[in-house]
Amino acid sequence: MVDEALQRVPNSNGDKYIDEVNQIRDSLAVMGDNSTAFSLPQPHLQRTKLCDMEDQELEPLYVKRRDQLKQLVASMIKPKIVQGRTLNGKEFVSFLGQILEALNKGEIPSTGSLVEVFNKGILERCLKVYTERMERFGLPVSVDKLQQVHESAEDEARKLFDKQHFGKHYAAQSFLNLDEEMKKVFRNYGLANEYQSSKLCEARFSECEDKMDHLQALKLPSMAKFNAGFLRCNQSFAMECVGPAKENYEHRMSKMLARSRSLFVREYNNKLFNWLVAFSLIMVVIGRFVIKLLLLEVAAWVMFIFLETYTRLFWSSDSLYYNPVWHIIVSSWETIVYSPVLDLDRWAIPIVIMLFILAIYWRCIGARQRIGRSLLPLYNGSFRSSSRPRTD
Repeated sequence: MVDEALQRVPNSNGDKYIDEVNQIRDSLAVMGDNSTAFSLPQPHLQRTKLCDMEDQELEPLYVKRRDQLKQLVASMIKPKIVQGRTLNGKEFVSFLGQILEALNKGEIPSTGSLVEVFNKGILERCLKVYTERMERFGLPVSVDKLQQVHESAEDEARKLFDKQHFGKHYAAQSFLNLDEEMKKVFRNYGLANEYQSSKLCEARFSECEDKMDHLQALKLPSMAKFNAGFLRCNQSFAMECVGPAKENYEHRMSKMLARSRSLFVREYNNKLFNWLVAFSLIMVVIGRFVIKLLLLEVAAWVMFIFLETYTRLFWSSDSLYYNPVWHIIVSSWETIVYSPVLDLDRWAIPIVIMLFILAIYWRCIGARQRIGRSLLPLYNGSFRSSSRPRTD
Protein backbone atom coordinates (compact mmCIF):
# COMPACT_ATOMS: atom_id res chain seq x y z
CA MET A 1 0.00 0.00 0.00
CA VAL A 2 2.81 2.43 0.87
CA ASP A 3 4.68 1.57 -2.30
CA GLU A 4 1.60 2.23 -4.41
CA ALA A 5 0.90 5.54 -2.70
CA LEU A 6 4.47 6.74 -3.34
CA GLN A 7 4.59 5.83 -7.02
CA ARG A 8 5.26 8.77 -9.36
CA VAL A 9 2.25 10.09 -11.25
CA PRO A 10 2.65 10.47 -15.05
CA ASN A 11 2.90 14.11 -16.11
CA SER A 12 2.68 14.23 -19.87
CA ASN A 13 1.37 17.82 -19.86
CA GLY A 14 4.27 19.16 -17.79
CA ASP A 15 2.09 20.41 -14.92
CA LYS A 16 4.38 22.07 -12.37
CA TYR A 17 2.10 21.10 -9.47
CA ILE A 18 2.33 17.41 -10.40
CA ASP A 19 6.14 17.73 -10.59
CA GLU A 20 6.20 19.18 -7.07
CA VAL A 21 4.02 16.34 -5.76
CA ASN A 22 6.27 13.75 -7.45
CA GLN A 23 9.31 15.30 -5.77
CA ILE A 24 7.58 14.94 -2.40
CA ARG A 25 6.74 11.27 -3.21
CA ASP A 26 10.40 10.57 -4.06
CA SER A 27 11.50 12.10 -0.77
CA LEU A 28 9.02 10.02 1.25
CA ALA A 29 9.87 6.85 -0.65
CA VAL A 30 13.37 6.93 0.84
CA MET A 31 11.84 6.45 4.29
CA GLY A 32 9.14 4.10 3.01
CA ASP A 33 11.65 1.27 2.42
CA ASN A 34 12.09 0.75 6.17
CA SER A 35 8.45 -0.08 7.02
CA THR A 36 6.57 -3.03 8.52
CA ALA A 37 2.90 -3.80 7.90
CA PHE A 38 0.92 -5.78 10.43
CA SER A 39 -2.79 -6.60 10.04
CA LEU A 40 -5.28 -7.19 12.85
CA PRO A 41 -8.67 -8.89 12.51
CA GLN A 42 -11.88 -7.30 13.81
CA PRO A 43 -11.93 -7.61 17.62
CA HIS A 44 -15.70 -7.96 17.95
CA LEU A 45 -18.89 -7.30 16.01
CA GLN A 46 -20.24 -4.92 18.67
CA ARG A 47 -17.70 -2.15 18.19
CA THR A 48 -19.40 0.28 20.52
CA LYS A 49 -18.73 -2.00 23.51
CA LEU A 50 -15.06 -2.70 22.84
CA CYS A 51 -13.85 -0.45 25.63
CA ASP A 52 -15.89 -2.43 28.22
CA MET A 53 -14.91 -5.94 27.06
CA GLU A 54 -12.30 -8.16 28.59
CA ASP A 55 -9.82 -10.19 26.52
CA GLN A 56 -11.86 -13.41 26.88
CA GLU A 57 -14.82 -11.67 25.25
CA LEU A 58 -12.82 -10.60 22.21
CA GLU A 59 -12.05 -12.57 19.09
CA PRO A 60 -9.29 -15.07 20.02
CA LEU A 61 -7.41 -14.48 16.75
CA TYR A 62 -7.41 -10.73 17.44
CA VAL A 63 -6.00 -11.26 20.91
CA LYS A 64 -3.28 -13.51 19.51
CA ARG A 65 -2.30 -11.04 16.78
CA ARG A 66 -2.38 -8.17 19.24
CA ASP A 67 0.09 -9.93 21.51
CA GLN A 68 2.35 -10.58 18.53
CA LEU A 69 2.15 -6.85 17.63
CA LYS A 70 3.16 -5.91 21.15
CA GLN A 71 6.20 -8.15 20.93
CA LEU A 72 7.08 -6.74 17.52
CA VAL A 73 6.77 -3.13 18.70
CA ALA A 74 8.75 -3.92 21.84
CA SER A 75 11.53 -5.41 19.73
CA MET A 76 11.71 -2.38 17.41
CA ILE A 77 11.38 0.58 19.71
CA LYS A 78 14.09 2.28 21.67
CA PRO A 79 13.57 3.97 25.01
CA LYS A 80 12.92 7.72 24.86
CA ILE A 81 15.76 9.74 26.32
CA VAL A 82 15.14 13.36 27.31
CA GLN A 83 18.05 15.43 28.63
CA GLY A 84 20.13 12.27 29.11
CA ARG A 85 17.48 10.42 31.13
CA THR A 86 15.41 7.44 29.98
CA LEU A 87 11.67 7.97 30.38
CA ASN A 88 9.40 5.29 31.80
CA GLY A 89 5.87 4.71 30.54
CA LYS A 90 4.10 7.38 32.60
CA GLU A 91 6.78 9.95 31.89
CA PHE A 92 6.63 9.17 28.20
CA VAL A 93 2.84 9.56 28.16
CA SER A 94 3.19 12.91 29.92
CA PHE A 95 5.90 13.99 27.50
CA LEU A 96 3.77 12.91 24.55
CA GLY A 97 0.84 14.94 25.91
CA GLN A 98 3.04 18.03 26.11
CA ILE A 99 4.20 17.49 22.54
CA LEU A 100 0.61 17.18 21.29
CA GLU A 101 -0.44 20.30 23.16
CA ALA A 102 2.46 22.26 21.65
CA LEU A 103 1.59 21.00 18.17
CA ASN A 104 -2.03 22.03 18.60
CA LYS A 105 -0.96 25.50 19.69
CA GLY A 106 1.40 25.81 16.72
CA GLU A 107 4.51 26.13 18.89
CA ILE A 108 6.21 23.25 17.06
CA PRO A 109 6.40 23.65 13.28
CA SER A 110 4.70 21.00 11.18
CA THR A 111 4.87 20.47 7.45
CA GLY A 112 1.86 22.71 6.88
CA SER A 113 3.10 25.42 9.19
CA LEU A 114 6.52 25.46 7.51
CA VAL A 115 4.86 25.91 4.11
CA GLU A 116 2.68 28.66 5.52
CA VAL A 117 5.72 30.44 6.97
CA PHE A 118 7.51 30.18 3.63
CA ASN A 119 4.48 31.48 1.73
CA LYS A 120 3.94 34.19 4.33
CA GLY A 121 7.31 35.68 3.44
CA ILE A 122 6.35 35.59 -0.24
CA LEU A 123 2.97 37.14 0.59
CA GLU A 124 4.66 40.04 2.38
CA ARG A 125 6.97 40.63 -0.58
CA CYS A 126 4.03 40.57 -3.00
CA LEU A 127 2.05 42.95 -0.80
CA LYS A 128 5.05 45.28 -0.69
CA VAL A 129 5.23 45.24 -4.50
CA TYR A 130 1.51 46.07 -4.67
CA THR A 131 1.88 48.94 -2.20
CA GLU A 132 4.90 50.38 -4.02
CA ARG A 133 3.03 50.37 -7.33
CA MET A 134 0.09 52.15 -5.72
CA GLU A 135 2.34 54.77 -4.12
CA ARG A 136 3.79 55.76 -7.50
CA PHE A 137 0.63 57.70 -8.30
CA GLY A 138 -0.05 60.78 -6.23
CA LEU A 139 -3.51 61.37 -4.82
CA PRO A 140 -6.06 62.50 -5.68
CA VAL A 141 -6.87 60.74 -8.96
CA SER A 142 -10.11 59.83 -10.66
CA VAL A 143 -11.95 56.68 -9.59
CA ASP A 144 -11.31 55.02 -12.95
CA LYS A 145 -7.61 55.85 -12.79
CA LEU A 146 -7.31 54.48 -9.25
CA GLN A 147 -9.09 51.29 -10.35
CA GLN A 148 -6.68 50.89 -13.28
CA VAL A 149 -3.66 51.37 -11.03
CA HIS A 150 -5.10 48.85 -8.56
CA GLU A 151 -5.70 46.23 -11.23
CA SER A 152 -2.22 46.67 -12.68
CA ALA A 153 -0.52 46.45 -9.26
CA GLU A 154 -2.73 43.51 -8.27
CA ASP A 155 -1.87 41.61 -11.45
CA GLU A 156 1.84 42.18 -10.89
CA ALA A 157 1.63 40.99 -7.27
CA ARG A 158 -0.30 37.86 -8.29
CA LYS A 159 2.22 36.96 -10.98
CA LEU A 160 5.05 37.28 -8.47
CA PHE A 161 3.19 35.04 -6.01
CA ASP A 162 2.47 32.39 -8.67
CA LYS A 163 6.14 32.36 -9.55
CA GLN A 164 7.49 31.97 -6.01
CA HIS A 165 4.84 30.22 -3.88
CA PHE A 166 5.28 26.67 -2.48
CA GLY A 167 2.71 23.91 -2.15
CA LYS A 168 -0.76 23.65 -3.67
CA HIS A 169 -3.23 23.44 -0.78
CA TYR A 170 -1.41 25.90 1.45
CA ALA A 171 -0.64 28.18 -1.53
CA ALA A 172 -4.36 28.51 -2.23
CA GLN A 173 -4.94 29.75 1.32
CA SER A 174 -2.00 32.14 1.08
CA PHE A 175 -3.33 33.41 -2.24
CA LEU A 176 -6.67 34.18 -0.58
CA ASN A 177 -4.82 35.99 2.20
CA LEU A 178 -2.93 38.04 -0.39
CA ASP A 179 -6.17 39.03 -2.10
CA GLU A 180 -7.69 40.05 1.22
CA GLU A 181 -4.67 42.15 2.18
CA MET A 182 -4.62 43.89 -1.20
CA LYS A 183 -8.32 44.68 -0.86
CA LYS A 184 -7.66 46.25 2.55
CA VAL A 185 -4.86 48.40 1.12
CA PHE A 186 -7.08 49.39 -1.82
CA ARG A 187 -9.92 50.40 0.51
CA ASN A 188 -7.51 52.57 2.48
CA TYR A 189 -6.30 54.19 -0.73
CA GLY A 190 -9.91 54.78 -1.75
CA LEU A 191 -10.64 56.60 1.52
CA ALA A 192 -7.42 58.62 1.23
CA ASN A 193 -8.30 59.48 -2.37
CA GLU A 194 -11.74 60.74 -1.35
CA TYR A 195 -10.23 62.87 1.42
CA GLN A 196 -7.54 64.39 -0.81
CA SER A 197 -10.06 64.99 -3.59
CA SER A 198 -12.47 66.77 -1.23
CA LYS A 199 -9.64 68.85 0.20
CA LEU A 200 -8.36 69.91 -3.23
CA CYS A 201 -11.80 70.63 -4.72
CA GLU A 202 -12.82 72.61 -1.64
CA ALA A 203 -9.70 74.76 -2.00
CA ARG A 204 -10.38 75.43 -5.71
CA PHE A 205 -14.05 76.13 -4.97
CA SER A 206 -13.14 78.63 -2.25
CA GLU A 207 -10.69 80.37 -4.59
CA CYS A 208 -13.34 80.71 -7.29
CA GLU A 209 -15.88 81.94 -4.75
CA ASP A 210 -13.45 84.62 -3.54
CA LYS A 211 -12.72 85.55 -7.14
CA MET A 212 -16.41 86.00 -7.89
CA ASP A 213 -16.86 88.12 -4.77
CA HIS A 214 -13.93 90.30 -5.88
CA LEU A 215 -15.45 90.76 -9.34
CA GLN A 216 -18.76 91.76 -7.76
CA ALA A 217 -16.98 94.61 -5.96
CA LEU A 218 -15.23 96.16 -8.97
CA LYS A 219 -14.86 99.93 -8.72
CA LEU A 220 -15.37 100.23 -12.47
CA PRO A 221 -17.73 97.40 -13.43
CA SER A 222 -16.81 95.56 -16.62
CA MET A 223 -18.71 92.70 -18.16
CA ALA A 224 -15.67 91.71 -20.22
CA LYS A 225 -13.50 91.50 -17.11
CA PHE A 226 -16.16 89.50 -15.27
CA ASN A 227 -16.51 87.06 -18.18
CA ALA A 228 -12.72 86.65 -18.39
CA GLY A 229 -12.46 85.94 -14.66
CA PHE A 230 -15.49 83.66 -14.86
CA LEU A 231 -13.91 81.63 -17.68
CA ARG A 232 -10.49 81.37 -15.99
CA CYS A 233 -12.07 80.27 -12.73
CA ASN A 234 -14.19 77.64 -14.44
CA GLN A 235 -11.26 76.29 -16.45
CA SER A 236 -8.89 76.12 -13.47
CA PHE A 237 -11.51 74.29 -11.42
CA ALA A 238 -12.19 71.78 -14.21
CA MET A 239 -8.47 71.07 -14.62
CA GLU A 240 -7.34 70.98 -10.98
CA CYS A 241 -10.33 69.45 -9.19
CA VAL A 242 -9.98 65.68 -9.71
CA GLY A 243 -11.10 62.57 -7.90
CA PRO A 244 -14.37 61.17 -6.56
CA ALA A 245 -15.43 64.52 -5.05
CA LYS A 246 -15.36 66.32 -8.40
CA GLU A 247 -18.93 65.48 -9.39
CA ASN A 248 -20.37 66.90 -6.17
CA TYR A 249 -18.26 70.04 -6.33
CA GLU A 250 -19.07 70.56 -10.01
CA HIS A 251 -22.74 70.82 -9.08
CA ARG A 252 -21.95 73.32 -6.31
CA MET A 253 -19.64 75.23 -8.65
CA SER A 254 -22.26 75.58 -11.39
CA LYS A 255 -24.83 76.91 -8.90
CA MET A 256 -22.36 79.38 -7.40
CA LEU A 257 -21.23 80.69 -10.81
CA ALA A 258 -24.81 81.04 -12.06
CA ARG A 259 -25.75 82.96 -8.92
CA SER A 260 -22.71 85.24 -9.24
CA ARG A 261 -23.40 85.97 -12.92
CA SER A 262 -27.04 86.79 -12.25
CA LEU A 263 -26.11 89.14 -9.40
CA PHE A 264 -23.39 90.86 -11.43
CA VAL A 265 -25.63 91.44 -14.46
CA ARG A 266 -28.36 92.87 -12.23
CA GLU A 267 -25.96 95.32 -10.57
CA TYR A 268 -23.89 96.06 -13.66
CA ASN A 269 -26.36 98.36 -15.47
CA ASN A 270 -27.21 100.30 -12.32
CA LYS A 271 -23.54 100.86 -11.46
CA LEU A 272 -22.72 101.86 -15.03
CA PHE A 273 -25.57 104.38 -15.13
CA ASN A 274 -24.45 105.94 -11.83
CA TRP A 275 -20.84 106.08 -13.01
CA LEU A 276 -21.84 107.82 -16.22
CA VAL A 277 -23.79 110.42 -14.24
CA ALA A 278 -20.83 110.99 -11.92
CA PHE A 279 -18.46 111.10 -14.90
CA SER A 280 -20.55 113.80 -16.63
CA LEU A 281 -20.47 115.97 -13.50
CA ILE A 282 -16.72 115.52 -13.11
CA MET A 283 -16.17 116.54 -16.73
CA VAL A 284 -18.32 119.66 -16.16
CA VAL A 285 -16.04 120.70 -13.28
CA ILE A 286 -12.89 119.90 -15.25
CA GLY A 287 -14.12 121.74 -18.36
CA ARG A 288 -15.04 124.87 -16.43
CA PHE A 289 -12.41 125.21 -13.68
CA VAL A 290 -9.38 123.14 -14.72
CA ILE A 291 -9.07 123.05 -18.49
CA LYS A 292 -11.56 125.89 -19.14
CA LEU A 293 -12.69 124.34 -22.39
CA LEU A 294 -16.20 125.39 -23.26
CA LEU A 295 -16.81 122.56 -25.72
CA LEU A 296 -15.94 119.93 -23.09
CA GLU A 297 -18.20 121.60 -20.52
CA VAL A 298 -21.14 121.78 -22.92
CA ALA A 299 -20.72 118.11 -23.94
CA ALA A 300 -20.63 117.08 -20.28
CA TRP A 301 -23.79 119.08 -19.52
CA VAL A 302 -25.60 117.51 -22.47
CA MET A 303 -24.60 114.06 -21.27
CA PHE A 304 -25.74 114.80 -17.73
CA ILE A 305 -29.11 116.24 -18.83
CA PHE A 306 -29.68 113.29 -21.17
CA LEU A 307 -29.01 110.72 -18.42
CA GLU A 308 -30.99 112.47 -15.69
CA THR A 309 -33.99 113.81 -17.62
CA TYR A 310 -34.57 112.28 -21.03
CA THR A 311 -33.87 108.67 -20.00
CA ARG A 312 -36.04 108.97 -16.89
CA LEU A 313 -38.93 110.69 -18.73
CA PHE A 314 -39.11 108.59 -21.88
CA TRP A 315 -37.39 105.29 -21.01
CA SER A 316 -38.09 102.84 -18.23
CA SER A 317 -35.21 101.02 -16.60
CA ASP A 318 -35.86 97.90 -18.67
CA SER A 319 -36.26 99.71 -21.97
CA LEU A 320 -33.14 101.76 -21.26
CA TYR A 321 -30.91 98.74 -20.78
CA TYR A 322 -32.27 97.08 -23.92
CA ASN A 323 -32.11 100.21 -26.07
CA PRO A 324 -29.55 100.26 -28.96
CA VAL A 325 -28.19 103.58 -27.69
CA TRP A 326 -27.48 102.01 -24.32
CA HIS A 327 -25.71 99.13 -26.03
CA ILE A 328 -23.46 101.65 -27.79
CA ILE A 329 -22.73 103.28 -24.42
CA VAL A 330 -21.98 99.90 -22.87
CA SER A 331 -19.66 98.94 -25.74
CA SER A 332 -17.79 102.23 -25.45
CA TRP A 333 -17.53 101.83 -21.69
CA GLU A 334 -16.20 98.29 -22.01
CA THR A 335 -13.60 99.42 -24.56
CA ILE A 336 -12.37 102.16 -22.24
CA VAL A 337 -12.51 100.29 -18.93
CA TYR A 338 -11.08 96.88 -19.78
CA SER A 339 -8.91 95.43 -22.51
CA PRO A 340 -6.11 92.86 -22.64
CA VAL A 341 -3.64 95.76 -22.61
CA LEU A 342 -5.15 98.08 -19.98
CA ASP A 343 -7.33 97.32 -16.97
CA LEU A 344 -8.69 100.72 -15.97
CA ASP A 345 -10.15 99.37 -12.74
CA ARG A 346 -6.63 98.56 -11.55
CA TRP A 347 -4.97 101.74 -12.88
CA ALA A 348 -7.83 104.22 -12.42
CA ILE A 349 -6.50 105.87 -9.27
CA PRO A 350 -2.88 106.27 -10.54
CA ILE A 351 -4.16 107.67 -13.85
CA VAL A 352 -6.49 110.14 -12.12
CA ILE A 353 -3.68 111.32 -9.83
CA MET A 354 -1.34 111.75 -12.80
CA LEU A 355 -3.92 113.69 -14.78
CA PHE A 356 -4.63 115.88 -11.77
CA ILE A 357 -0.94 116.66 -11.36
CA LEU A 358 -0.62 117.46 -15.06
CA ALA A 359 -3.67 119.71 -14.92
CA ILE A 360 -2.27 121.63 -11.94
CA TYR A 361 1.12 121.88 -13.61
CA TRP A 362 -0.42 123.15 -16.83
CA ARG A 363 -2.54 125.56 -14.86
CA CYS A 364 0.45 126.94 -12.95
CA ILE A 365 2.66 127.26 -16.07
CA GLY A 366 -0.13 129.06 -17.94
CA ALA A 367 -0.69 131.47 -15.06
CA ARG A 368 3.05 132.21 -14.78
CA GLN A 369 3.33 132.97 -18.44
CA ARG A 370 0.39 135.38 -18.25
CA ILE A 371 1.90 137.13 -15.22
CA GLY A 372 5.29 137.40 -16.97
CA ARG A 373 3.74 139.04 -20.01
CA SER A 374 1.89 141.62 -17.90
CA LEU A 375 4.89 142.61 -15.67
CA LEU A 376 7.66 142.72 -18.29
CA PRO A 377 6.49 144.69 -21.38
CA LEU A 378 8.75 144.80 -24.41
CA TYR A 379 9.94 148.18 -25.90
CA ASN A 380 10.62 148.69 -29.58
CA GLY A 381 13.11 151.61 -29.19
CA SER A 382 16.51 151.76 -27.37
CA PHE A 383 17.07 153.43 -24.08
CA ARG A 384 19.72 155.87 -25.36
CA SER A 385 17.64 157.15 -28.25
CA SER A 386 14.69 158.02 -26.14
CA SER A 387 13.62 161.69 -26.49
CA ARG A 388 11.77 161.76 -23.19
CA PRO A 389 13.36 164.27 -20.78
CA ARG A 390 14.96 162.96 -17.70
CA THR A 391 13.56 163.94 -14.34
CA ASP A 392 14.94 163.96 -10.87
